[in-house]
Amino acid sequence: MSAEPGSCHSTPGCSLQDDRDTEVEVTESSRNLNMDLQQPILSALNVFRNEIRSAKEDSGLSGKAAVTSSDSESGIFSGESELCVEHESDLDWFCCSEQKLICSHCTIVGSCQGHTVTALANRVTAVRNHLVDVCEKMQLQALRIEHFINKTLTAKERAMQVEASGARERVVAQVSVVREAVEEEEQRLLEAVQREEERVEQCLLTQRAHWGQALALLTQTRTRLVHTLTNTPDIQLATSGQEIADRVEDAEGVGEPCDTDRLNLNAGCSDSKLMRGLWASAILLGPIAYGSAHLTFDERTVSSLLSLSEDLCTLTFLPKRSRQSPPYDPARFDSWPNALGTLSISSGTHSWVMDVGESGAFKVGVCYTSMGRKGSGNNSRLGYNGESWVLSKYDGDFSFCHAGKNTPLHVIHKPKSLGLLLDWPSQTLVFYDPDSSAVLHSVRHAFSGPLLPAFAVADRSVTILH
Repeated sequence: MSAEPGSCHSTPGCSLQDDRDTEVEVTESSRNLNMDLQQPILSALNVFRNEIRSAKEDSGLSGKAAVTSSDSESGIFSGESELCVEHESDLDWFCCSEQKLICSHCTIVGSCQGHTVTALANRVTAVRNHLVDVCEKMQLQALRIEHFINKTLTAKERAMQVEASGARERVVAQVSVVREAVEEEEQRLLEAVQREEERVEQCLLTQRAHWGQALALLTQTRTRLVHTLTNTPDIQLATSGQEIADRVEDAEGVGEPCDTDRLNLNAGCSDSKLMRGLWASAILLGPIAYGSAHLTFDERTVSSLLSLSEDLCTLTFLPKRSRQSPPYDPARFDSWPNALGTLSISSGTHSWVMDVGESGAFKVGVCYTSMGRKGSGNNSRLGYNGESWVLSKYDGDFSFCHAGKNTPLHVIHKPKSLGLLLDWPSQTLVFYDPDSSAVLHSVRHAFSGPLLPAFAVADRSVTILH
């Protein structure tokens, strides 16, 4: 967009008209940039230039004052020219090699002969443009930091408060079911949520303080650079590169803000294995232990590898010689021995019990209604994709399966029946032994859509109990 301070020309003999053309281009570029961005830095430049123009007109200068307005604005004839001690000529050139002001004779017969030089006006213009670029970048960085403070951190605080409130509600709701048995656990969990809330709050306060200081430093540095840009004489500005670089280096050390997990409330702060177990037991000992009497297998989904009883409650694995080809249905599993239940769950608390009998290979759990039904790939295989959660028994071992990951379960007593409890408000799925009300496994997950009871059997039969 603009030249760097170090960009120089090696030919000092360019005409005044060339300088005028260059200054006109720079002035037009600055004017266009001011119209596009409307930045305070460029507004300050315009004020500075207008003050110089007014001073020129009031002083009624002639001769050199008859130069074009673009030359006046560039600062070439600002009245601050000095003479070369060696040649008694105007110091109207800048030696890039030695970083000093020189006259035109110095480049031809003087100490700077053969050095890289540039016209003083070009040098000043380059420094000014560089300062404009730097200040614009700082201003944009300041805007990003302000946005992070005012938007991101504020949103994080609001989200944290909502999550903390939700965590409290979950804790209180669970404790209310088994109040007498878990009063101490209630207090412990509430304190844990409070500590987590305080931790996140402290992180947010620390972030606010840190980035507030960073913003103040950046604003202070930018203000100083703007002051240097608008109030420093050309000659002094031309030789102030090191001072400018030091200030820019300080500002560059501020860095960029970033969002981290430490600014989020840890959802596990309200989780308790003891609470889940007692809560599940209290519910399963109540009247809904066996769930809805209307839950059956959806015959449209039953695989051709299985047979369905007339009451739609028993699935039996079929040997090859007994299998038939049912009518095509897009909802039917055509490769795996799966079937789904008729109950779509997206709210409330639900439970159901399965009689697994002597079956040596089965799966019970839930899946999204959108789970695949066709083909032998993992997208239609229960427990091997991200859309299903099942407890599996195979070769005498129990495991929990989700997204292709199997978690072994240590089950001492091999149950003849298995119960499932799905609590939508707390997004909790519990597998339990109905005879002892012992929790075999539980999982919390942010379910994103309606769930269906899911089943698979590859040995003997499984039955929904009512």
